[in-house]
Amino acid sequence: MRGYFGVGVDGISKPMNLGNLVRIANAFDASFFFSIAPRLKLSDAQSDTSRAQGAMPFYSFAEAGDFRLPLGCRLVGVEITDDAVELPRFRHPQRAAYVFGAERFSLSPQVLKACEFTVKIPTRFSINVGMAGAIVLYDRLLQLGGYPARPVKTGGGPTLPPLHKWGAPLARPRAS
Repeated sequence: MRGYFGVGVDGISKPMNLGNLVRIANAFDASFFFSIAPRLKLSDAQSDTSRAQGAMPFYSFAEAGDFRLPLGCRLVGVEITDDAVELPRFRHPQRAAYVFGAERFSLSPQVLKACEFTVKIPTRFSINVGMAGAIVLYDRLLQLGGYPARPVKTGGGPTLPPLHKWGAPLARPRAS
């Protein structure tokens, strides 16, 4: 898969939820994790059995005005708003950072304004931040991970071709 992505939170306050989202980001091979205006430190993340802090960079920004992304990285807010695009209709950017709101709160107005895109998961009500992260990252994997279109017929589709295996280097005999 070309490109990269990061995952972050705005104002998170529950260590178990933070740990859950960090673990999910690590499982889907996120390039970095960030927090904006956190109510706890990234090192307080509980339930991260994957030890993500050793696998990817962690960034913490005291407030939304301090937040920075790599050049060319596009911020995608995951939030239930009237103008948000439903996730199944969203084309993921190659270089993206996904930001999720805190428990019982939405993304702050400053972070929402900074988002180039806002997506929502078409559920009947708000779901846990870790679960939302898993759904969004799985959708990204399906869309950008090189998987073929789903089969029309119920059941499994054609298998993926095997990974390419490189042979030994070719060397031409030197002319004497």
